[in-house]
Amino acid sequence: MPSLIEAKGLDVYRQGKEILKDVSISVNKKDFITIIGPNGAGKSILLECLMGTFSPDRGEINKKDNISIGYIPQNFNPDNSMPISVERFLMLRKKIISEELRVISEETNIFSILSKKLSNLSGGELQRVLLARSLLGNPELLILDEPAQNLDIKNQLNFYNLLNQIYLKRDISILMVSHDLHMVMASTKQVICLYHHICCSGEPQAVAKDPEFISLFGNDMAKMMSVYQHTHDHSHNENLND
Repeated sequence: MPSLIEAKGLDVYRQGKEILKDVSISVNKKDFITIIGPNGAGKSILLECLMGTFSPDRGEINKKDNISIGYIPQNFNPDNSMPISVERFLMLRKKIISEELRVISEETNIFSILSKKLSNLSGGELQRVLLARSLLGNPELLILDEPAQNLDIKNQLNFYNLLNQIYLKRDISILMVSHDLHMVMASTKQVICLYHHICCSGEPQAVAKDPEFISLFGNDMAKMMSVYQHTHDHSHNENLND
């Protein structure tokens, strides 16, 4: 089966500093891949390369013809001077019919806040709105860059559970960068540990035992991750309200 996106031998340099070195990655149909690594490891640059918004210095990137991608950026700060509602914000991106808006709003649990001002949303509400926006047009691949970094633990859990439900329900692949290592075990099929190069990759339980993972994150994190059970094959029913 052809990959949705395949990168081979990516090198990226900035001001003479090596950001990515010989990085290869393949995202296939129905994959759920999480990229982890320390700050400055090159995770966001890798996503930019894959999406085509940044050109690597060396390497090759191939995409499926006419691939549709939904994206949630690492930082999104609504302009307080722009009094736009959630519904209007969603309608700006693409021409969508009311039925699609209703279905996605219910799927992401934002139907009750469609009339709310975007700049007045809580962190959890805003992330669900961005998730809804990324799902418009029924993308084949969803790319998320640290989607829960500014959320408290309750809303992190709610967001990842919602993301997992969407993955199970839809015919979609997910590629995500995350610092939330303790959440990775419950939601992802494959983990890629990146520190300028790919240190290790595989199923979460296996990666947690890899010496390179332990050298980057320490024994305590490895032990904590090792006790999590991979719950990817069943859905969650936790309350998704903020």
